[in-house]
Amino acid sequence: MSVELWTLFGAMILGLVHLSAASFSFKAQVGNRYTVGARDENLLPTGVAARLDRAQRNFLETFPIFVAAVLTLELLGGAGGWLSIAGSVLYLSCRCLYLPLYALGLPWVRTFSWNAATAGLALVMVAIALKAAGGG
Repeated sequence: MSVELWTLFGAMILGLVHLSAASFSFKAQVGNRYTVGARDENLLPTGVAARLDRAQRNFLETFPIFVAAVLTLELLGGAGGWLSIAGSVLYLSCRCLYLPLYALGLPWVRTFSWNAATAGLALVMVAIALKAAGGG
């Protein structure tokens, strides 16, 4: 299995971590009775629970693009190049950093992590364009 597919697998695990962190922190905030009920009152998370919820939603904005990029690269036979490996590792590692940085409320460092992860995603997409154009 290619490095790019392994990073996709890692991002899948990270997605579950995001979901769990947001869910359990909200449950700790509002209690079990609300979370297992019909949620008719529409309570919203606050504080750390709200930050974890926003971090999860942010992850879900880029994850489908990463999935599409890695799978496209695999279909084109372009996995294994330095550009796609560096990009996919950068994406995953910086997305892993993003969650605790957001939970801690560190805006500038968190933003840098997001920018670096997005740059990694862009590198994978550049690798696709180069492969599609016949350049490697």
